[in-house]
Amino acid sequence: MQNGTSEVHIAWQVAQRLATLLRAQGYDVVMTKPTERTMVTNVERAKVGNAAAAALVIRLHCDDSPDSGYAIYHPDRQATLKGHTGPSTEVMQASAVAAESLHVSMSRMLAGKLKDGGVRGDSKTAIGAKQGALTGSVFSDVPVVLIEMVTLSNARDAAFIKEPAGQSLMAQALAQGIARYVPASNSPRVR
Repeated sequence: MQNGTSEVHIAWQVAQRLATLLRAQGYDVVMTKPTERTMVTNVERAKVGNAAAAALVIRLHCDDSPDSGYAIYHPDRQATLKGHTGPSTEVMQASAVAAESLHVSMSRMLAGKLKDGGVRGDSKTAIGAKQGALTGSVFSDVPVVLIEMVTLSNARDAAFIKEPAGQSLMAQALAQGIARYVPASNSPRVR
């Protein structure tokens, strides 16, 4: 719990809003868990996306650091975990394109609301630096991005994302970024 809320709660709230927006636009949305409190590992999340042959997997998180704002991460190198090496070059390239598409929309819609942390490779995270890639990326056979929506340890960021208006704006920014990457007319499956 930080600044009166939790990462799990915020990610669930934004995911619900995002799923509603995407479904209204004609996307087939598959959630990686059925309820807010369901525990799902990063490997299991990747398997859900793979099984659905998702056009894009979006992993929603809230950062905990001395910084503030949002950042978008994509796999930028391979790693080997539990005998599995991944992601493929194709997945890394598509994920980078997806991350840039999301960034365009997020930077426009969230300007003046949150600090723009830009697009970064998984290797810029603490876990990614140790492993080479984030676990969810290693096991993903489809494009995948991780969104640190806010820095929850920052009181201003937390105040923004705790409000329904902040959650809605975040979901709208994400939906627009997804649409830039995979237009709804293609009937993609989105995470």
